[in-house]
Amino acid sequence: MIRFSSAAAVALALAASLPAPLPARAADLAAGKAKARACVNCHGLDGLSRQPDAPNIAGQIEMYLIEQLRAFRDGERRNPQMTVIAKPLSDADIENLAAWYSAVEITVTPPE
Repeated sequence: MIRFSSAAAVALALAASLPAPLPARAADLAAGKAKARACVNCHGLDGLSRQPDAPNIAGQIEMYLIEQLRAFRDGERRNPQMTVIAKPLSDADIENLAAWYSAVEITVTPPE
């Protein structure tokens, strides 16, 4: 018979009650790059901003980009340009865009 401490038993019970993670969908980098053409004027194809009021998104965390694009699409976050651009995006479009921009490698040189 295996004996667990009460803390271990609680941890096992909690883990067993969590929902199974959803299977990951493989994002399509080529589709993300193609869809990013709509982003070029402000964010650039490489994710480095072309406009002073648009953030750099190159190398940003994929899940963050997904959450923000969904928030713009669903009206939870508002910006005149982004609301229009994000409205027609499907979940797959958003995942592909996020995969593309998060895969862009950037280097940082801090000041001395």
